[in-house]
Amino acid sequence: MSPTSPRRLAAALVFAILIGSTCAAQGLLVHTGPGQIRLPRPIPGPQPEVPPGSYKIESIEVDADLKDQVAKVQVTQTFVNTGSRQMEACFVFPLPYDGAIDSLTLLVDGKEFSAKLLPAEKARKLYEEIVSKNQDPALLEWLGTGLFRTSVFPLPAGAKRTVTLRYSQLCRKSAGLTDFVFPLATAKYTSAPLDKLRLRVAVSAAAPIKNVYSPSHAVNIERPSPEQAVVTIETKNEIPSADFRLFYDTGNESVAASVVSYRPDKNDEGYFLLLASPEIKAADEKPQAKTVVFVVDRSGSMSGEKIEQARGALKFVLNNLREDDLFNIVAYDSEITAFQPELQKFSDDTRTAALAFVEGLYAGGSTNIEGALQRSLGMLQDSSRPTYVIFLTDGLPTAGETGEAAIVAASEKANNVRARVFSFGVGYDVNSRLLDKLARANFGQSEYVRPDEDIEASVSRLYNRVGTPVLTDVDVKFDVEGASSESSTVSRVYPKGKFDLFAGDQTVIVGRYREAGKAKVKLAGTVGGKEQSFDFPAELVADSDDDTNSFVAKLWATRRVGELIDEIDLKGRNEELVKELVDLATKHGILTQYTSFLADENADPHAVAQNRRLAESSSEALEESEGRLGFNQRLAKGRYQSAPASGLRAGGGLGGAAAATPELQQAQVDKNAYFYDAASDRVHVANNIRQIGRKTFFQRENRWVDSDVTPEEEKNAQRIERYSREYFDLVAKHGKHASQYLGLDEPVVVKLDDQVYTW
Repeated sequence: MSPTSPRRLAAALVFAILIGSTCAAQGLLVHTGPGQIRLPRPIPGPQPEVPPGSYKIESIEVDADLKDQVAKVQVTQTFVNTGSRQMEACFVFPLPYDGAIDSLTLLVDGKEFSAKLLPAEKARKLYEEIVSKNQDPALLEWLGTGLFRTSVFPLPAGAKRTVTLRYSQLCRKSAGLTDFVFPLATAKYTSAPLDKLRLRVAVSAAAPIKNVYSPSHAVNIERPSPEQAVVTIETKNEIPSADFRLFYDTGNESVAASVVSYRPDKNDEGYFLLLASPEIKAADEKPQAKTVVFVVDRSGSMSGEKIEQARGALKFVLNNLREDDLFNIVAYDSEITAFQPELQKFSDDTRTAALAFVEGLYAGGSTNIEGALQRSLGMLQDSSRPTYVIFLTDGLPTAGETGEAAIVAASEKANNVRARVFSFGVGYDVNSRLLDKLARANFGQSEYVRPDEDIEASVSRLYNRVGTPVLTDVDVKFDVEGASSESSTVSRVYPKGKFDLFAGDQTVIVGRYREAGKAKVKLAGTVGGKEQSFDFPAELVADSDDDTNSFVAKLWATRRVGELIDEIDLKGRNEELVKELVDLATKHGILTQYTSFLADENADPHAVAQNRRLAESSSEALEESEGRLGFNQRLAKGRYQSAPASGLRAGGGLGGAAAATPELQQAQVDKNAYFYDAASDRVHVANNIRQIGRKTFFQRENRWVDSDVTPEEEKNAQRIERYSREYFDLVAKHGKHASQYLGLDEPVVVKLDDQVYTW
């Protein structure tokens, strides 16, 4: 029998090198010897027995050179046969669409292998045969794609092989965004975590690069020039759980914006993501002048290392001010002391004097928060300049006005120039709810510094982001062709209200839309005291057949959860807010400590009244305004509100320190939900909840049940035999997103286009 016949390709082991559903290819290592071998699954903790056929991916190194839409990619992967018998393996890699890849070279330990292209229909038959023989549905996500295939090579037990894949590809471009995808998640089919993952994408273009955004990973981005960007990731001991994805756009405009839309249900509102970034100023180009007032706590509790770090933060800000900036420093304990009675114009002389003032700060006395805010806000008179107040405290108000509501009301009254107040709570002894209220009432945000974290590093990180305002008081409007009004089209946009755009920064705006079609997006704001506006084309899709852009819905839902918790926290609980919080947790699998009851294996997502009562009871914890619990809750809330998509993964930092434990890694591989518990300062895995594409599944009676399926619909579900022709045809009938649900090993109940199926 030919080594490349479908029957000899029966027992599949995945070696993941996909450049995903929008622009490239993915590799599979296929065992061609006798017997059935299921895909390896990493198991947390010790594994007493190693399966006779198994392998570990030791490392993945990806280097991509992306010029305009053309990417040249080299992937080097080392894997080890951890089984007890030799594997006769060949290398295959599916394609999302024909013609995406050319100039392909495959090397196994330095020896070049040829590859043959199978069209989508032949590839589909091969996938189906592999899945049916091995009774393992893990390969079904690639149904409907073409396939390259190589000849066979041996892999002895215990041996290593290094596979290098080189190819060129044309990436897709939509709404002005070039879309590069590398699905690292396929590397989850390995018997243990990767020792090393390194990814580097060098982007270059003929026009200046504007937005560079990864919705999947926290990345490091360097900008060697306006036409270049270098994006990198490097991790160790990790099981990749999300495909790597990178968007970028170009243009000569001073502010660039692009829109990604997603509408999984044409009968419901869609979701949109708007990326906006201003031009990166040249070093010799004069930035917009601003006003910065640093308000620093010097009470007795700041003594020792904290006051030293606060001095360091002050010095950092002073050393990064620019000509024409105005500034001052207000230090407070029970008394209020200012560097100068009024704002100072920045110069070498004023900086030198201010640094001397900083060196003279020492800790002692009580904490007069209201007095410090009144002194600092009272100095501000010019509303035409972007103005920032950095307010730092490590304790409760103990001198002057101490009432929470009175302090906030007084700050609002004194803020006549729309100054943005950034409040820093240092340690667990702060009134975190007060700091949140101050920031919300004064157009800013709260930051929290744990006792073991560096104040200087936290303040420096914020100032690096906001130090160069380009467009201030920005407002966003959508004009959709044929829509009666903008207000009837777009709703629940986050961040709420007006915001600022900063040089080198990127604003991620999410929202919902009712009416689909071609649209014009208008960004309007102030530059140097003068109003300016910028128009951009966009398209809000009417229906999404696949889940390529499902991250947009997840990002919107995460931010909406943060806003709901903020409303409950600062304005009090009400039935409507609690109901929506539970609904979002059920639909999108975004759990919080207030909806963590859904992680109970006996939870019923359809017990609406009971679940609302449980959420209302759990949200009583927000009444804690002080101490570790209050601090942790506000820290977590802020991270939901400002979450990039890359922050949605555990370890990305929703809430506290989400350590990458084996259990949490396994949860990510299986797409289990998880939640942060502020009381224990830990991330917990919800093993009974899985998030797959646009759907959330709950485990009930050993079945994974779609959260959209009612108990009555579950009883009347249409039964389909697993691996039957009808089973495989679900993808063709209901869209490519359905292939993800076929990958669940256990019994499934799912709703597709108003029809409920079970297998």
